[in-house]
Amino acid sequence: MADGDIALLKQARDEAYSIPLENLDPAQPRLFQADTMWPYFERLRKEAPVHFSAESEFGPYWSITRYNDILAVDTNHQAFSSDYLRGGITIGGGRQNMDPLPMFIAMDPPKHDVQRKAVSPAVAPNALATMAPQIRERAAGILDGLPIGEELDWVDKVSKELTAMTLATLFDAPQEDRRKITYWSDVVTAAPMPGGLVESLEQKMAIFQEYQAYFNELWNRKVNAPPHDDLISMLAHHPETRNMAPREYFGNIVLLTVGGNDTTRNTISGSVLALNRNPDQYRKLRDNPHLIPSMVSETIRWQTPLAHMRRTAVEDFEFGGKTIRAGEKVVMWYVSGNRDDEVIENPDAYIIDRERPRTHVSFGFGIHRCVGNRLAELQLTIIWEEILKRFPEIVVVGEPKRVYSTFVRGYETLPVVIPRRT
Repeated sequence: MADGDIALLKQARDEAYSIPLENLDPAQPRLFQADTMWPYFERLRKEAPVHFSAESEFGPYWSITRYNDILAVDTNHQAFSSDYLRGGITIGGGRQNMDPLPMFIAMDPPKHDVQRKAVSPAVAPNALATMAPQIRERAAGILDGLPIGEELDWVDKVSKELTAMTLATLFDAPQEDRRKITYWSDVVTAAPMPGGLVESLEQKMAIFQEYQAYFNELWNRKVNAPPHDDLISMLAHHPETRNMAPREYFGNIVLLTVGGNDTTRNTISGSVLALNRNPDQYRKLRDNPHLIPSMVSETIRWQTPLAHMRRTAVEDFEFGGKTIRAGEKVVMWYVSGNRDDEVIENPDAYIIDRERPRTHVSFGFGIHRCVGNRLAELQLTIIWEEILKRFPEIVVVGEPKRVYSTFVRGYETLPVVIPRRT
């Protein structure tokens, strides 16, 4: 860690422990962009694992910060609702103040179950086995096209490119449109601000109209054609989804776009950063490529590509010695649960051969567990298998630029150089 990062983290720690506990508010995008939110969650896990913030950019909310408490909330959809009509799955409000869209992750059973079932065959084991050779071929092509000995942006040249290709395939969209899809995904989670990806809510809504029109055209093409194994066709022909309202269809497209983009893309970037910051682990991986699957799981924990999920209390509920009132926001901080030392030994360390590397909350639990988690792991595994075949090392040569968000833990840029072989 650079000296500047150490100083920022110390400042954040002093700040986190000096604020009166009742005023502590970890939901600050600036903290996530600077990667200095860790002391806030450390203090909450120790002193108030079920904590109420009365005031924040996003309004009042409860924070759930320990691993087992997150598990308890995530698996209790009867008491803690995901429904978009109650507010959906993100902390909401603030500069991103848009009405939540209907999508199956933001629904409760039984509607959630039938809509999820409609698309799950696209990421079933047999489908992944069919996709794997194509992902490998694309990963190899991307890596073989990288300049050696010159600085490049790993996010743009590798992470975005592989996930964009995979997303276009899942939607059966033209490959030449793949960067439109990842751009729209970024717009979904972007906070409007001067100089940002979108500068106003009005601009964001205008882009959404273009986004929706594109996928409406895909729907119209698929609904009038024989069933196929892509996501659009599955939605268009499944008996439980073929008559869904246009806004509901678009909501599910948003879900599948963001879910298929952010987790994989940001963990690919995060893996390069983590291995550079832990050169002993990088050496261990190069010496033993069989550790790739374990490294992938450890990176997904260490990165935590989606920092939180939100629920809404259905009725008054006693939890962790506190009374959560009906209608109140309950935020499960996955990013904190993944650093809980009561469950994960030495959680702040990056250790690619952990005894239980899949012990993490990054994919969620229960009925809303990430439907595409195995596809994300597959892409990460393949890209690293192909990297180790080609490059002795990938060297990070500057600090990453992180996104301004309390939801997506991602990277806008990551400068690297692939050294020439000596």
